[in-house]
Order: sequence, then structure tokens, then C-alpha cells
Amino acid sequence: AIRYLSKRRQERVRLIGDTLRQEGFDLVLLQEVWSEKDYSDLRVKLAGCYPFSHYFRSGVIGSGLCVFSRFPILDTLLYQYSLNGYPYMLQHGDWFCGKSVGLPGSRAGVSMGVTAPLLPLSLQLHAEYCREKDAYLPHRLVQAWELAQFIRHTSKAADVVLLGGDLNMHPEDVGIRLLRGWTGLRDAFAEATRFEGCKNGCTLVPDNCFTDKSELLPFPLGIRIDYILYKAISSFTVKCEELKTTTGPALGTDIPFSDHEAVMATLHIQRQGQPVGATPGTADLALADVVTEARTEVGVGLRAAQRQRYSSGRMAVLGLLLLLLQAVAALGILAGLGTEQPFPKVSFCLLAFLALVVLVLSTGLHLFHTMEVKILHGTEDQMWMALRALQERP
Repeated sequence: AIRYLSKRRQERVRLIGDTLRQEGFDLVLLQEVWSEKDYSDLRVKLAGCYPFSHYFRSGVIGSGLCVFSRFPILDTLLYQYSLNGYPYMLQHGDWFCGKSVGLPGSRAGVSMGVTAPLLPLSLQLHAEYCREKDAYLPHRLVQAWELAQFIRHTSKAADVVLLGGDLNMHPEDVGIRLLRGWTGLRDAFAEATRFEGCKNGCTLVPDNCFTDKSELLPFPLGIRIDYILYKAISSFTVKCEELKTTTGPALGTDIPFSDHEAVMATLHIQRQGQPVGATPGTADLALADVVTEARTEVGVGLRAAQRQRYSSGRMAVLGLLLLLLQAVAALGILAGLGTEQPFPKVSFCLLAFLALVVLVLSTGLHLFHTMEVKILHGTEDQMWMALRALQERP
């Protein structure tokens, strides 16, 4: 829902609001609500059935994340990922929106009048764009790792963790396996007793009029990259009774709500007789293999970032040398060491301007890739420590 650019945006936002009001969910997690005005319109429309809501602001154009809830939102927290693409990739724009995970802590009523502290998370990870040559895979793995660490460190006071959003990863990708294995989250699609919707739970399907068909050529049935994940902590259990997805155009219209199909889960939360303790990530060889695979991919990204840092640094040095040479030539002319100016003034000024632009841009890129190298290196070290702990654990 990009303002002024997305097709039939206002009509689709209105349809989303009407549907949410009719369905009466307990909790709604939305992504890519880039316009704060759209959120304000939804908040006014849904005030009667969702009295509590929050919009997460980050980046240049915003995170696009918002949540609507029937239950009180006790507090909120936004964590922006350390890596989120490249600022010079303007056609993709992920860097400008500041991809994040939003946490609205709440307390929900469950069966028999019992209340459970919930930890719902609304999030979106970096888009893939090209699966055959995925330049953003290391960044997405860093995001998945930071998300997993974020969940492990913030879920200690919760009874139930709910995560919903566009992870931009296929179910068997290393990033989703890392996230689920390290946190113990369960996939609502795999656990659902009943399912209704697109085949295989796909959320990005070729029949959608807003979908780029070329991206789905290798996947004629579509792909599943939007998830509802959950886990119970302490004395609670969670079961997914039903999972549904939307299937094409909204009822009575010729357009779907979005380029992605919505995912809807009915979860049954129940208190057990005795506390069962926190649900840790599975400490076995399979998880160790996943961490190893993720660490390898992060290492590949680290070496690529180091090469880019070196190239941008070299360009910055060349730009600086060119400026210095021009400065020396200009001082020589002013001091009367040269009988005449070797270049026309216009060409001389243009060359100086070009050298200055190269210096500024190259320095900026060098600083950016330096930070990228540090973050990738740090994540690689964290994964190595985690891997060592998994291997040493009895």
C-alpha cells in the first residue's frame, strides 16, 4: 500500500477495514501499511471492534507494521534490524523503510476466564527479488538470527508467543529453519487440524492480479512466504485448530486485498495443570547443521562485503588524489609558476566537481560497507558461539 503508487490502494484499504470489522478477530497483524493516513483511517473504522491499536514507525518511510487488538496493549517495542539492504538500490527500497519487528505486549483472555500474557510480533524481512542470485541472503539471515535472539530474550515473561508476517522465505529455506529451530516456534500451517485456502498454503499466487508473474515462473502453484508461528511457555499449551487463507478477489469485487493472500489462524490456548517450563530450541544435530549452514552463508556475505569495502575505499583514495592534484595545479597557477592555465576553466571546474562527487560517494559507501562487515562478522561470531554450545551440550 504505497501512497500514490500502489494500484487502487484506497479501495483495498477500505475493503481490508470492512472485512476485519465483519470477521471480528482477536488480533490483527498487518504489514506494508506504508501510509500513516491509511492506518489512521483503519483505526477510526475499527475502533468499535478493535479498541487497541499501535503503528510502528521506523526508517525513512516507516516500517509499515501495525497491530489491532481486542485486548489491551500493555507496552510496545520496535527492533530495527542491523542490516536491511543497500541505500543505493533505490529500485528495491528495503533500506529506506527500516525493516523491523514490532512487539505489542498484551494480556489476552482465554478459556475459563484465565488470562495469558501474550507476546505478539508483527514483522517483515528483506525481500528476495532474485532467488537464483540472491544478493540479500546474508542480510536476511542476519535478520532471522536477530529475530530469533530477540524472541528468546523478550519472551521470558510471556506465556504465549505469536509471530505473524511476511518472512520472504520458503518453508525449507535455511533462514526459516534457523528461526524455528532456535526459538521452538511452530508453524500454524503444519500444525493445523483443518486447512482451507490456496493449495499448499501459498500466499503469493500467480492468479493474483497484483503479482509479478515473472517471479513465480519456477513455482506454477505459488509460494508460501507469509506465516503465523507460535509457541507456548510455562503452563500453557497452544493448538492450531484451523488455518485459512484468502483466495483471490474480495467478496463482491474484482480485486484482491493485496498482492499477498491473508493468513488467518484459530488458536486454542489452554492452561495445563503443572508448569512445563520454557520451550527451548531443539538442541540436536539437525539444529547444529542449520546454524552451520546459516553461518556459511553469512561468511559468504562477509567476504563480498569486504571486497565492496575495499573497492569503495580505493575509489575514495583516487578521488582524493585527483582533488589534490587539481589543488596543486591551481596553487601553481596562482603562484605564477605556470605561464598559462593548461585546461579551460569550465573543464577544470567540472573535473574538480566530478572528483568531489566520487570522493563523497565512495567515502559514504566505504563507511556503509565497513558497518556491514562489522555486523556480518559479529553475527558470524555469535553463530559460532551458539554452534559450540549446541555441540557441547549433553
